[in-house]
Parts: sequence; structure tokens; C-alpha cells
Amino acid sequence: MVSQPCQPKALVISPIQFLTGYVVQRRPAGPAGRHSTLNRVKAREGGALGRRETADKLSGYRAALSAVVTSWRALVPRVVSRKSEEAVRWEVVARAGEPPVAVELWPDAFLEPIDGEDGPEWRSRGERSGFGTKGSFALPAGWYEVSGQLNSTDESTLVPCLYLAYVPGSDGDHQILLPDPDRNGRVRALVLLKYDVTGLRFSPGSGILRFRMGRFGICRLTRANALWKMLVPLEGEGSGLARALARGGRFLSDCLGAGVSTATARLFSSYRKRLHPRELGDYEGWVLRFDTLGSAMIGELGDRVARLGPVKPLISVLLPTYQTPERWLRKCIESVQAQVYPNWQLCIADDASSDPKVMEVIREYAGSDPRIVAVRRESNGHISEASNSALEMASGDFVALLDHDDELRPHALLEMAEAIMEAPDIGLLYSDEDKIDAEGRRFDPYFKPDWDPDLLRSQNYVCHLTVIRTELVRAVGGFRKGFEGSQDHDLILRCTECLLPSQIRHIPKVLYHWRAIPGSTALTRDAKDYAATAGVRAVDEQLSRSGTGARAEELSHGHYRVRWPLPSPRPKVSLVVPTRDKAGLLRLCIDSILQRSTYRDFEIVVVDNGSSEPDAVEYLESLRGVDQVRVLRYDAPFNYSAINNWAIAQCDGEVIGLVNNDIEVITPDWLEEMVSHAIRPDVGAVGAMLYYPNDTIQHAGVILGVHGVAAHAYAGMVKGYPGHGGRVRVAQGLSAVTGACLLVKRERFEQLGGLDETLAVAFNDIDFCLRLREAGYRNVWTPFAELYHHESASRGSEDTEAKKKRFSGEVQFMMNRWDGMLLRDPAYNPNLSLQDLNFALSFPPRNADGRRDIAP
Repeated sequence: MVSQPCQPKALVISPIQFLTGYVVQRRPAGPAGRHSTLNRVKAREGGALGRRETADKLSGYRAALSAVVTSWRALVPRVVSRKSEEAVRWEVVARAGEPPVAVELWPDAFLEPIDGEDGPEWRSRGERSGFGTKGSFALPAGWYEVSGQLNSTDESTLVPCLYLAYVPGSDGDHQILLPDPDRNGRVRALVLLKYDVTGLRFSPGSGILRFRMGRFGICRLTRANALWKMLVPLEGEGSGLARALARGGRFLSDCLGAGVSTATARLFSSYRKRLHPRELGDYEGWVLRFDTLGSAMIGELGDRVARLGPVKPLISVLLPTYQTPERWLRKCIESVQAQVYPNWQLCIADDASSDPKVMEVIREYAGSDPRIVAVRRESNGHISEASNSALEMASGDFVALLDHDDELRPHALLEMAEAIMEAPDIGLLYSDEDKIDAEGRRFDPYFKPDWDPDLLRSQNYVCHLTVIRTELVRAVGGFRKGFEGSQDHDLILRCTECLLPSQIRHIPKVLYHWRAIPGSTALTRDAKDYAATAGVRAVDEQLSRSGTGARAEELSHGHYRVRWPLPSPRPKVSLVVPTRDKAGLLRLCIDSILQRSTYRDFEIVVVDNGSSEPDAVEYLESLRGVDQVRVLRYDAPFNYSAINNWAIAQCDGEVIGLVNNDIEVITPDWLEEMVSHAIRPDVGAVGAMLYYPNDTIQHAGVILGVHGVAAHAYAGMVKGYPGHGGRVRVAQGLSAVTGACLLVKRERFEQLGGLDETLAVAFNDIDFCLRLREAGYRNVWTPFAELYHHESASRGSEDTEAKKKRFSGEVQFMMNRWDGMLLRDPAYNPNLSLQDLNFALSFPPRNADGRRDIAP
């Protein structure tokens, strides 16, 4: 319910009124609003905070006061019983000038009402539990103010969020993060609903928590009122008159220079940054809100252990030690002892440390806990031999790998055990990780993708925490001497060779803290030069065992590049380039392919879709006499899918390339790189690194679900940007790549029936990639094929009603066909945001199963 009566009329406030804080506002007609009342307001809040009685209208004031009391009672949240369910009521004003309507929001199964010390409360036991609308609900697009009262009753951190269900065909953000409640529990925020809304859900926070919810509601605002709220100071910013005037000046300047829409978008972006805590994008703030285990959560973890039953897998933790400082060794061992999952064994093998304190500490813990077994090696054999000594003592069904100065999260082994019991044939599990410094500060998380063999050949992304079936580790020969520094990477490569993808499980939670101290690879990849050398050898030997003929080479940043072989003779490539007018762009594209490409067995098939500009017609005619170039005429309305399907049917290349007419080659061996991936037996589509002409990234692969259907990763970041976990620097599997420069084997293109011609302009490449995945192929993106993309310069933008309607239909088509896949991209971690192109943290994290937290 709204915390204050809605003010649907626009406020027109003069500079004098702004300075004095007095606003005369006309109330709507009715018992409480026949007369004007003089309200003393803080202009920065834009609402009525006080009343002054007019002496000559005393009787009218009494009537108004009576009506206000009646309305106030109506706004007090009521719990409505229905079939043992309970709902809360929000006051909703869907259109400016209309009276508020009470709307019931029903709790999900993870919320329960309880009696608190100071009245009714709610207990949440879900990751993103909340209240949602049921049945018919509608809010038109526009500006709204959300306001209400939300208080934690158990010192939990509350992170209120709105989740929206838009009308079909809307490609928009479904999550709106609200500000933290202030010290008095008040929540107030201006929000923009980009499209008409058909369902609404409110979540008070994440995880186990107790809270009390007071008045809440959502009130439609006029554009002028919304603009005012973006300009004036927020509560807690002080008077801020100078800053407000400066914001107004910038807004007017932006209006003149970029237009009202762009100016408003910039002002709203600035408002959102002011509204939220400064640490909102910071990992420490994220940890505080979403990844700190309180007493209630620890209790819930204990309940989860009990639900596993009496028969549980024994997990043996392998811990090789050598000259470990006592402080870190104790923290490491105690992190195992602190596991809420009790069925573990700790196998410590000391590699002949010269410091007697190391074994003294180990014996101390082993003597007090029968689950800890230890041995001291007679001579130093380095980490591989020490790890094998620990493996010899392991009696568990699975082994977990732990370094001697790192720490496990308290629920690490529980998460692993639950996954093991859900899938009895599982062979290897891994989790997300972060780093921890000497003061215990967590930083630099790596939120990983699901299983990706190409990424594993590029870097040891699996790393920590890894749990492997014990008999598998022994079957492949354990840890190999000579691979010190990358012995885990080598072991993981050999173990995964023996497993199906379904037997490898990623748990998208931070379960491991990697100690970042001087000399550790956690602090810098260059801290142990021998590790990268051993790592490239491990990858190279894995490629040799698989008989691919590929070779690995070390990159300057400690990761690896795999060069896949090309057969002799090389397969012919047909590059299909649809075009219309824009002769300068097409000439740049054709010349760069012909003059810069070192791969020679290709043809360029230019498909002219109705060019009429004289220079374009002349240039197309001149291409008819150029070797390796054919020009086809396609006289039909523009349909990217139909054009390519028609042209490819007239090509004879073994490999097909979809190439935009605004592409320009940078790296001469771009075709060698892309073709070598495309002809691999398990690969479908191959994408490239594309840059804007100003050397910022245009395409580093496609991430599903971002801003609705999909978006390009890292668009706008500078060339050389490493990306989350360094992934922009290496080849990897992705769910989709752009059709602006895409290669695929012809037989696979034909197997799928080509591009879906229902998708005339947008998302046809994404749909094609997802159908390749559905057919069992993997799509690959490589940063080693680099090109410029002068994006969509000849087609133009979606600037007409017909184009907008067509785009909306294509969005809905994708939502209907791929909804489940769009919600859970295996190449993108649920702890990362769907509202950001740069792998920013998700506030709050999304559900691990990828469900959108929106109303039904």
C-alpha cells in the first residue's frame, strides 16, 4: 500500500516555492478535496508532508480530516484469508487522475506468516520468495512511484525487488531493484515500466529472513512529475539546490544536443545511481547482501543435511602441505572442520616440510578429530607426489581438492553431496570461487559457465572447488609428476575425457576461497611461471591423446590457444554477403576480404536486394568481372533469412559464411581460424571478435536473456579488455554468435533447413545457433578472428511502427520457442546480471535454475 496518498496531478513548482518549501496543490473533488489546502512540503520529495489549516474553512477541514482517516485505515495492510492462503493488499494507481485500487498480492510457498513480538511478520525460506499477483492484472507502460514500509525483524539484509511480466513481444528488463529500506524502513523509488505489464511480483530479499511489511503501493506519475523527482535531491542528500540546478542544466543541454528521449534516459540513469548504495556494484556489498551465512541460514543448512538421510557419500578432502605458515594452515583445516556436512575425511600429506611446526599443527588436529588422517613424506617430491600420498589415504567415494592455505565455505561439501545424491552417475563437480586476502576480505569472484571443453583447453576455469569420483582419479593414474603448478588442470583434463557432459556438474555458488598472498597464483597468474608452462603441456597432451592433430600454445597472459588443423586440400568457403546500396561499405568489405585474407579457397557471393543508388549499381556491375566474386539479384522484400537461404542453395562451398556487407577484415588468418573450428565434428556455428571502427568491442559472443532475448557480450568495452575470468581473451563455447560473421559447415546448415524465414530481420542467427545446440552441436566463439563491424549501416534502425511491430513479433517468437533456454544460458552464470552487457553482478542473484522471478 502507498505510504502516502498518491498525487496523480503534475506538480508545477516555481523557483520561489522550491526555495521556501511551500506548494499550493489542488486536491481532487470529493468530501476530502473541495477546497485548497496549503501544504508545507520538502520539494525534493514532491509529496505532501504537512498541513496548515485555513481558519475560514474549519468545517471543510474537519470533513477532509475525517475522510483522510477513513482513507488511511483503508491503506493499512490487511492480511486476507482465502483457503488457508494469505495475501497482502497494495494500492495501485494505474492511470494519473484515477483513484487507487486495492490489488491482492499472494505469497509463494516459501513465505509464511508468523506472530512477531510487535505484531504480524513474515518468514522467508526461499532464494527469492515473494508476493505476486494472480489472474487478470494490467499496468500500462509509464512512470510510477513505488513506496512502502519494510523492516527486518532478525537483522537480515533486505533487498526489495520488483519482478515484472510484460505483454507478449516485449524485449525488456524483468527485474527492477528497489533501494534498501532506510533506517525507518521506508522504501521509495521512481520506476519506469517500459512496456505494459500483465503481472507483478514483489520480493523483500534473498535467503532466510524475517520481515514486517507495512503500507505498499505503486502510483502512476505524469512525465512532468517523474522528471521533477529525478531532478530534486533524494532523502539524505540534504538540500542539494546547486546540484539539482546543475542536473537541470545538464538535462536541458542534453535535450538540445541529443533529444528529449536521450536526455531523459541519461537523467534516469543518474537518478538510479544516486538512489542505490554506492557499493551496489561492488563485490563486498554483494557478499554482504546475498552471500553471508547468518545463524538462520546455518540452521537451514543443518535441516538440509538431515533431509539427506542416513546413507550419504563420504567425501575425502585431499590436502598436500609444504612449509605452510601456521596461521593459514589452521584456517584451512578449520574450514573443513566447520563443514555443516559431517560425512567427510581430511587426508593431509606433508611433503617433508623442514619447519617442524607444520607437522606439529597437523598432528594436533589429527589427534583431536578421527576424521583427519595425516602422513609425512620421507622426502620432498613436490605437489603431485604429495597429492598422490593424500590420495592413497582416501577412503571416500569422492575426493575434493584443497590447497594448503585456502578455505572452504561452510556449506561447500553439503552442496556437493546434494548434487551427488541427485545424480548417482555423476563423475566430476565444480563450483564458483573467489579470492580472500590476509584480512579475510573477499574479492575477485569467478562466476563460471557450465561445462565447456573449449574453455578448459584455454584455461583451468574448473579449478576450485573440484570434487571427483575417487575410482576415476585412481583409474587415470592420479596426479602426474612433471605437471607441478598445473597438476589439477592435467588431472581434470584426463578425468573429463572419460565422462559424458551429463556426468559433469557445475554448482553456481562460491564454495571456495583462494588465498591471495605474495607468491600465490591467486594473486597473479605470473606468480608461478612454471604453472603456465605445465598447463600448456597438459592441454597439448590431451589434444594428442584425442587424435585431433591440434596443438596448444601459451599466451602472454598465462592462458592458452589451441590451433586446430586444416585438411589438405582446404575446404572451399562460400561467403554470402547480402547488400542494398551503400557502395562504400560494400567496397570496403569486399576489398578487405580479397586483399587481406591469407585463406585462398573461397568465393564471395554478393546478393543484391534491390540496390538503386547509381554508385551502388555501378559497383555491383564492376564486381561481375572479379575473380572469386559472384553477384546475384534477389528481387523481393528484405528478409535476411530468406535471402541467405536462397543464395546458399546456389553455392557449392563445403563451409558457409554469413557475412554482413559492413564487415572489414583485420586479422589476415581470420578464415583459417574460423574454418578450423567449423569443420570439427562436434561444432556448429563459429563466431568472431568484432569491433566498432573506434576499436571498442561490438561482439564477443552472444549471451541469452540479457535485456530479454539476447545481447552481445562486452559491447562498447575497449579492445583488449580481458572480461570476467579473462574469458574475452580465449576461445570458448557459447550458446550463440552473431550472424554478422558466422561460419558453419554446409551439411549442418542444410540439416537444420537453414535460417527460419519467420524471423525476417532480428534473432534469426540466435535461433539458428540454438537449433544447432538442440541438434547436438556446440557453438564456438574465437577472439583470434578479428574484424570491424560498421553495424547495420545499410539496413537502418527500428524507427517505424511497422518495424516495431515486426520486431515485437520476432521477440515473441523467440520467447515462445526458446523460453526455457533463454532463461538459463549455460555459458552465463546466474550470479551475473541480465541487465548488463559486461558480466556485472546480479542484484539479487537469479535462481540457479534460471527461472525469471516474475508474476505468473
